[in-house]
Amino acid sequence: MQGFLNLNKPFGITSHDCVAKVRRLLRLKRVGHGGTLDPAATGVLPIAVGKATRLLQYLRTDKAYRATIRLGVTTTTDDLEGEIITSRSVTGLSLDRVKAALGQFEGIIQQVPPIYSAIQVQGKRLYDLARAGETVEVPARTVEVYRIEVLDWRLGEFPELDVAIACGSGTYIRAIARDLGVVLQTGGTLAALERTLSSGFNLSDSVTFDQLETQIDQGTFHPIPPDQGLKHLASVTLSAKDAQVWCNGQRLFCHDEMGNKTENQTISQSAPTNPPPTPAKILLRIYGEGERFLGIGQLIEQQDRKMLIPQIVFDSLPS
Repeated sequence: MQGFLNLNKPFGITSHDCVAKVRRLLRLKRVGHGGTLDPAATGVLPIAVGKATRLLQYLRTDKAYRATIRLGVTTTTDDLEGEIITSRSVTGLSLDRVKAALGQFEGIIQQVPPIYSAIQVQGKRLYDLARAGETVEVPARTVEVYRIEVLDWRLGEFPELDVAIACGSGTYIRAIARDLGVVLQTGGTLAALERTLSSGFNLSDSVTFDQLETQIDQGTFHPIPPDQGLKHLASVTLSAKDAQVWCNGQRLFCHDEMGNKTENQTISQSAPTNPPPTPAKILLRIYGEGERFLGIGQLIEQQDRKMLIPQIVFDSLPS
């Protein structure tokens, strides 16, 4: 069994707990996840099973969330799981002012991760340092937020804002909630978080643990094919001869025009030459005859020569 599982992570358990439960349900040792979700967050958690764990590094990195931000409150963890640091009633705050402040968090921004996070500083996880009472300076990181859309706004003693956020890898939604409160001078924390998109997998297609167990009991569970999570990469189909060479871990010397790859293109002529790598590198899905997914290759261009180098040989051909 190999491929992906689009899991709808439940509230209150870690991503590691989810991996352990999938291992037990499927009776597999090789299980991993792509993109950690905090215990208090729900939604899409891509799970790889079998040899597909080797492909996790090649999944898309963009993500999307639905979040609820509560203003007037700050906490130690930047969400409601932490201890309350400050709490004060917020009155007279308009949605227009909130929307104007949100604009500061779109685009390429500098963000300081929460002190309770898995970021490593001085070789230790920040949450371990925080739990030990150690104070460290958390360096800011460059992240990209593609879009923030306001979904709902609820007035009250502690106003709440529902937003949809599309962002790149490494973005902390808790930090956006915290920093929005700083900009508005009200304080802010994350009240709820649901991931709606991760690594190309959508919440609408996800399955809960209950649904997964039912499918397993009924014998209807089939993992998502391993190459389905890699559709953002262009592809090349090799001839039978070249596919055998490539699966043996050898480089292919390509004469074809390889700039824009589409489905079912064929390259040929293997050669033993090994030109030095250059900055022009393209990752490709590699297929053999019969649309058989063989793995991930890297196309390296050097002047008028192109080399297709195996990165992950996922499947081998019968000899």
